[in-house]
Amino acid sequence: MSDTNEVLVTGASKGIGLAVSQRLAKAGYGVVGVARSEPEGGFPGTFLRCDLSDVGDTARMLGEVTRERTVCRVVNNAGIAQPQSLEDLDLATLGQVVDLNLRASVQIVQALVPGMRAAGFGRIVNVTSRATYGAKDRTSYAAAKSALVGCTRSWALELAPDGITSNAVSPGPTATELFRRARPVGSEDERKALDSIPLGRLGTPEDVAAAIGFLLSEDAGFITGHVLDVDGGSSLGGR
Repeated sequence: MSDTNEVLVTGASKGIGLAVSQRLAKAGYGVVGVARSEPEGGFPGTFLRCDLSDVGDTARMLGEVTRERTVCRVVNNAGIAQPQSLEDLDLATLGQVVDLNLRASVQIVQALVPGMRAAGFGRIVNVTSRATYGAKDRTSYAAAKSALVGCTRSWALELAPDGITSNAVSPGPTATELFRRARPVGSEDERKALDSIPLGRLGTPEDVAAAIGFLLSEDAGFITGHVLDVDGGSSLGGR
């Protein structure tokens, strides 16, 4: 089946990935969600269980996707942080963080681009992070997400002649399950996060999903190679 309305979302079982999937399904997209475990309460589309940290399992999933459909939109959202100070950083952790955040995204885009080229249309949205500006105890994560920004811009140049755009969304502190695990409501860590945001509140998965939805849309056809900060102004200087 060839349909430019199909979209693949990774890390789709919770947080930003699930919010994106729900928003896109309501907008009429055919959503294919990928994650290691299924979301509670069902999924608004086709869900494929896959361990993206496994190259072989990722290849298996992509083979299934490309056999059954042409996916012309993709959201590379799955990722992992694994905070460690520079002194404590071990190379195995560095490899794991770079692999899931970067290699998986490259592998997925490589598999989907031929279909996009054939359709003469494509939308790639990579989820990066405010950590690309620098973050304590985030050497691995900042490096991986910064590399993904470089890929985003390189793909924008390489794929533009085929009508394919490549952009990124960079969330700031966002009230996901993962965020709350490290920064409970009322904690000092939550206060520090809030103090870094000029708008004075945490982002929501829906805030990020709205930005991703726009960049996937027909209306964003003249935007490519861009990184959109969705962070309440927290990446701004001058404060």
